Amino acid sequence: MNPLQSLQKGSPFVSRRFFMQRLKIIILVFLFLIAGIVAVSLWVSLEERRAFTKKEKIPEVQIEGLESRMEKIQLVEDKGGKKTWELEAKSIEQAEETKVFTLRDVKVTYYGKDGRIIIVTGRQGKVNQDSRDVELVGDVVLSTSDGYRVKTNAVSYNHQAKKVTSSDPVEIEGTQVHMVGKGLYVDLEAQTFKVLGRVKTHIKRRVKG
Repeated sequence: MNPLQSLQKGSPFVSRRFFMQRLKIIILVFLFLIAGIVAVSLWVSLEERRAFTKKEKIPEVQIEGLESRMEKIQLVEDKGGKKTWELEAKSIEQAEETKVFTLRDVKVTYYGKDGRIIIVTGRQGKVNQDSRDVELVGDVVLSTSDGYRVKTNAVSYNHQAKKVTSSDPVEIEGTQVHMVGKGLYVDLEAQTFKVLGRVKTHIKRRVKG
């Protein structure tokens, strides 16, 4: 028998409560992802102000269309001698006359108190410094050390509404569940997580040896 079986109402093979707990972890990670990316933009802005106040009067070299650029960014939050989260990016830049920061090859790692490690990666992140809205685009993957993975092409965060959305195909893989669908909606304040359409859910039956 195929080890993947369609999930039906009342199925004994998967605990709905267990699955929902894992979805809450996903919501938590989106919070840390967004907080990390916004922190980077604010940090870069602060560093630029410091550099401006200290720089000497020397000829400036400007690249057309580019206001500022920094390479190999790494930020770590440490509490009590232990990492809580870490953000890495290949580069961060700000386009001329805009307040939008662009991060390349973004990686955010969250270190849980229980030892769980959660990683979110994407090819490009964008942060609007005024609105604090965030976009993560290109091979967006969220993975946990206990075997859960979420894949999509892009997610957007609306800071005012406190919501994360995506219109792209979504795949959720777990130790017991495999789900695919189109569109994603996460309400961070209500702590709700929805796959919006074309949802197909399968469970993985344990094969007795």
